[in-house]
Amino acid sequence: MSELLRVLRREFIYLWYYSEIQFRQIFVYWIIGIAVGSFISVFAREGIHNLFRRMQGKAWGLFGIIPACLLGIASPLCMYGTIPVAASFSKQGMRHDWLASFMMASIFLNPQLIIYTTALGPKVLAVRVLTCFLCGCTAGLLIHVFYRDRSFFDFSGFEERASHDTHPNILIRYLLNVGRNIRATGPYFLLGILLSALFQRYVSQDQMVALFGGDKAWGVLMAATVGVPLYACGGGTIPLLKEWLWEGMSIGSAAAFMLTGPATKITNLGALKIVLGLRRFLLYWAFVILFALLTGTVVNLVLH
Repeated sequence: MSELLRVLRREFIYLWYYSEIQFRQIFVYWIIGIAVGSFISVFAREGIHNLFRRMQGKAWGLFGIIPACLLGIASPLCMYGTIPVAASFSKQGMRHDWLASFMMASIFLNPQLIIYTTALGPKVLAVRVLTCFLCGCTAGLLIHVFYRDRSFFDFSGFEERASHDTHPNILIRYLLNVGRNIRATGPYFLLGILLSALFQRYVSQDQMVALFGGDKAWGVLMAATVGVPLYACGGGTIPLLKEWLWEGMSIGSAAAFMLTGPATKITNLGALKIVLGLRRFLLYWAFVILFALLTGTVVNLVLH
């Protein structure tokens, strides 16, 4: 019994050591991300969405998917928050190819997640932003080509939600949003640190290279597959990705994981299933997986 306790104590010390290192490396990005994300949510969200509304009267045609995608990235809302907003835009006559780009980009990125991703280095950050932007634009292009004369989304029953940020005192309004942000992302952030410590302690570098790096095509496929069940929160996956990249994960594999993860996050899938229906939902799933595999492969070829 005493030997078992010694072993458990030793393993706890190792895990605490690895977790503490990860925490110190990532914590500042998490805090800055929350501060900036809450600021945008409280003070800039309506402005971003109003910019998208004003696009409605513009004769941009297909090229409108580009600003729609950029505004989707700038929006601080998660998918459950984005769909009611998109429903409001649709009722006002917004084109569905523009809506597809806006919603797809909103699934993948927001200002808070961009700040989190800076912890992975400028190269990975650039790859994430570019590939997410291209995926959003591609989604809009496909809707334009194949659903030009018919609706792709069914927003019946969705209404734009009332904002929680209504306190008359600006500072308190901001602090309340920060508190909600911490409660929403904090548990996943700590879970990601714990998982990264477990990987660091019990998975060797050779195993990581074999899984995600050595055979580039296999690594991309594995990362895209692992991203489906493992992804829970963007901030929570940053410690994992930091550890995996250090252990030998290729950037292409990381790109595939960062695409399939948020796109197949269970809460996002539940919301999308409602507005897409089964057939178009399966098309969405196939598009995400194929785009992630192609993107990861191309990234590895370019950055090899």
